[in-house]
Amino acid sequence: MSPTNDPAKLRILIVDDEPPARERLQRLLSELGEYELIGQAENATVALQLCQQLQPDVVLLDVRMPGMSGIEVAQHLNNLNEPPAVIFTTAYEEYAVDAFEAEAIGYLLKPIRKEKLERALQHAVRLSTNRLQQLNNHHSEHAARTHLCVKHGEVLRLIPIQEIRYFIAEKKYITIHHARGTDLIDESLKDLSVEFAEHFMRIHRNSLVAENAIASIERDTEGQYKIHLRDSADTLSVSRRHSAAVLKRLRGTHDESNL
Repeated sequence: MSPTNDPAKLRILIVDDEPPARERLQRLLSELGEYELIGQAENATVALQLCQQLQPDVVLLDVRMPGMSGIEVAQHLNNLNEPPAVIFTTAYEEYAVDAFEAEAIGYLLKPIRKEKLERALQHAVRLSTNRLQQLNNHHSEHAARTHLCVKHGEVLRLIPIQEIRYFIAEKKYITIHHARGTDLIDESLKDLSVEFAEHFMRIHRNSLVAENAIASIERDTEGQYKIHLRDSADTLSVSRRHSAAVLKRLRGTHDESNL
C-alpha cells in the first residue's frame, strides 16, 4: 500500500491508552491537513472493532497498552481481508526501536514531531505476518499472545487464552475448545505448544490442554491415563509417549487417582 499513490485523503485511526497522546496526534493530523482522522481507540478491543467497522487506511498504534500490546493488535489486524497499514508509536525502550529498525517496520518515537509523522504516513505499508512475528520475538514479555483471533465471515472474534481449555488438531485445522464453545483456527499445534508452554501441556500428538483446566487425572484398567476437565464433561486421553512428562508436571497439584 502506498499512500502517495492515492489522491484521496488517507483515513487514519489513532490507538493509544493515554488521552494526551491521542490529543497530540489529533492536533498534528489537523495541522498537516492531508489526512482524515476517522476514529480513536483507548484499548486493543475497541481498536479491532473500529478497524472492522471503519476500515482505516493507516493505524497509528501504541506499542504498550494495558492488556493486549500494540504488536499483538497488529497481528490480529492481519486477519482482516484488507488489513490497514500500521505505524507503531513508542515512548521509550531503545531495544524496541532497534527491533523496529531491524525489521524495517515504521515507528514514531514519542513525543511525536509533525515532520516525522508526515514522513511516516507517506511511507506507511502493510506489515507482513513474518515481520510482525519477528518483531514480537524481540519483545520477550509479549511473546505469548493474550488472545487468539478467529474469523466469522467478515468479523474477527477474540478468544482470551485464559478461557481456552484445550486444542485438538484435526486434519488441516485446530479446534479450540473454550468457555464459550468451539472455534477453528489455521495454526500449527507445534507452534501453539511452544508459544503457550507456560500454561498448556502436550498430552498427545494431536492435543494440548490448559493446566488450570484440569480437575483430575486417572488411569483406567488398561493403563491408559485420562484427564478430566473442570466445568466440562469432556475427557482427554494422554498418550503413553507423553504420560511421564504430564504426570511429572501435574504431581502434587492435581488429584491423581487409581495410579
